[in-house]
Amino acid sequence: MMTIKMGRRALIASVVATLSLVGSLATPVLAEGHKTLESIHFLIPGGAGGGWDGTARGTGEALTKAGLVATASYENMSGGGGGKAIGYLIENAESNHGTLMVNSTPIVIRSLTGVFPHNFRDLTLVAGTIGDYAAIVVGKDSPVNSMSDLLAAYDANPSKTAIGGGSVPGGMDHLVAAMVMEAAGKDALEVKYIPYDAGGKAMAALLSGEIAALSTGFSEAINLANAGEVKIIGVTSDERVGVAPDVMTMKEQGIDTSFVNWRGFFAAPGLSEDKLAMYQDALAKMYDTPEWEEVRARNGWVNIHNSGDDFKGFLEEQEQVIGDLMKKLGFL
Repeated sequence: MMTIKMGRRALIASVVATLSLVGSLATPVLAEGHKTLESIHFLIPGGAGGGWDGTARGTGEALTKAGLVATASYENMSGGGGGKAIGYLIENAESNHGTLMVNSTPIVIRSLTGVFPHNFRDLTLVAGTIGDYAAIVVGKDSPVNSMSDLLAAYDANPSKTAIGGGSVPGGMDHLVAAMVMEAAGKDALEVKYIPYDAGGKAMAALLSGEIAALSTGFSEAINLANAGEVKIIGVTSDERVGVAPDVMTMKEQGIDTSFVNWRGFFAAPGLSEDKLAMYQDALAKMYDTPEWEEVRARNGWVNIHNSGDDFKGFLEEQEQVIGDLMKKLGFL
């Protein structure tokens, strides 16, 4: 048993060592000697309030305010653990070459588990853009104030200490909860996990008391913590994050694990090389703007830029590492 646990942690560490993300844009116009974009439509595979939603809208905000794209529009398309939006983009490819779909680690996880039949190879890979730490949060009125409190509650009554997340069983929020509990010396497969469709619904369940804690993206947690709705009891960064200096890391609390979820953008299959190059160019330029830095800092994101072939290589590596980890944890 000890051998298995050490194997899990070694794999968890290797996941942490290999994470990155994506960004987005749409139609061309010449301005001041370089190509710029007239418009972009963001397709978001989950509901409002989730990490995909925040990433797409934050990226669109930075791109428009920085003058790299004239207008941005947004469409939330929940369903099938993100599979509905992916299927829609593939099946309607020709009419969606002005659309970029945001996604993240779940596109790898859910393809591996067969939640949907497609994978990243069926799409045009644009770029990885950011990383978002994970966090465990509790309701503002919860008696739990730290990971040690949560672990004590779990030891006292495991069945009533459910952890929720905005992803399917075996999905990323579940995987993070399993990593944290495993690193805390618990049997990750015994932890009661309740899935919800996107982070917004999961947060509602937390606030209603349906779950004891929530595994979610740090940027989502920060927004609700700032609004006084939740308490963040642990973040999966190696060091404290500047936007929330009072939030303790898992490592500070004796839980030896860390994790960064990449996020990025994909386009419909068959996208022309010219359009793809324009999207990638605009995203690359975005990093040097104060508008992007404001969005990034506000959300506690990490800049992780992979473009083109680098993005493909990264995703292929993640597929292997995460697949091995999920097999060890019993999710595959």
